Amino acid sequence: MLLAHGVGTRGDLPVPIELAATAAGVVLVGSFLALGLLWKTPRLRGGDAGRPVPAVLARIVGSAVLRGVLRAAVLVVAVLVVVIGFAGPPDTPDNLAPWVFYVTFWVGLVPASLLLGPLWQVLNPLRAVHSTLAALLRIDPDHGLRDLPARVGLWPAAVSLAAFAWLELVFPEPSDPRVVAGVLVGYGTVHIGLALVFGRRWFAYGDGFEVWSTLLGSMAPIGRRDDGKLVWRSPFDGLDSVRGLPGLVAVVMVLVGSTAFDGLSRSTVWSDSVPRGPLFGTIGLVVVTGVVTGLYLLGTWRADPVRRAEPVRLPTAFAHTIVPIAAGYAVAHYFSLFLFDGQLPFVLASDPFGTGADLFGTAGRAVDYSLVGTATIAAVQVGAIVVGHVIAAVCAHDRAVRLFPPAIAVRIQYPLLAAMVVLTCGAVVLVLAP
Repeated sequence: MLLAHGVGTRGDLPVPIELAATAAGVVLVGSFLALGLLWKTPRLRGGDAGRPVPAVLARIVGSAVLRGVLRAAVLVVAVLVVVIGFAGPPDTPDNLAPWVFYVTFWVGLVPASLLLGPLWQVLNPLRAVHSTLAALLRIDPDHGLRDLPARVGLWPAAVSLAAFAWLELVFPEPSDPRVVAGVLVGYGTVHIGLALVFGRRWFAYGDGFEVWSTLLGSMAPIGRRDDGKLVWRSPFDGLDSVRGLPGLVAVVMVLVGSTAFDGLSRSTVWSDSVPRGPLFGTIGLVVVTGVVTGLYLLGTWRADPVRRAEPVRLPTAFAHTIVPIAAGYAVAHYFSLFLFDGQLPFVLASDPFGTGADLFGTAGRAVDYSLVGTATIAAVQVGAIVVGHVIAAVCAHDRAVRLFPPAIAVRIQYPLLAAMVVLTCGAVVLVLAP
């Protein structure tokens, strides 16, 4: 049983696949044409944009005491989840740990970060453990024992996310409670150890979950300007502030590619034609991620047509535009999972060790599948994909008109537009196909 693969079937959703895919492609092309006609100069201000939030809210959000309390609370929950994973009921349906890890945390991180900003940077319990250990070992918590080379960038986060994707989508028993507990302990040990070596900045570059939350948080309505002020801002300005660090392309390609493979591996086409097993699953994950990466690079990998002292690396310059696509895919794939299976942690929390307890009066409750209908699920899935790609198109166009003269800016986007249309239509098919 693989929790993160979703709930129920998708073939019964009341939307014709061909119509949905065609409409999504038309919307994207129409958006591109409108941008070409109406958006002649760069309008996004990135890290300089935003209207300051009320001073009281800024003080509350920036409170070190509040941050410490929240991290301590999340650390307690994480420890309890690990203990329950090891010592609780051995069967996945009865154990709280897999549901909290794959549903509450992994899936819930997406809407939480989109609404509240880089939430995991604030809540990350590994940061609390690292600070304590660094103080005990008399290690500088900021700089650690050695510098982290700038060329490393976000590559460690890409590796972390790729490893998680393999666990979630390929490993034979990813939802086994003992496996989940072991993974949490191993993940925490590795990243805390590396943070002791390279300082707390390691989490911002190497912790895949924190990097994913930070990228999603760039689209939140609240964020920080480059001057440190907490502001209200548009998702377009927030995305424009994302730094083109080494490894950013790898991070977003892993996110999009693994979600695409998630959809493919749940289809009847895959189950009817590909033998089961980790070998074929690994090959499929690598191939699908490679195809997505190839499409993106074909759309952006070219010589800079403008002569300048330091030519722009187009794949990196446009990598931030893939973040809303990854977010849209995640919402589309996990919307029903979050609504339905997201109820189970509250049910299982009443009897975490399978002793017959009913601590919160929720033990034994059934999942309420009447919260939303299939039409709503289909609308959210297709809408998330289309909105994600339209936001991506707007950000890509603004970046293009900033980097290139008007005569070149539109033309240079043709290959990227073609790649986005293929990804959009493909994503709709993978979400809706049985």
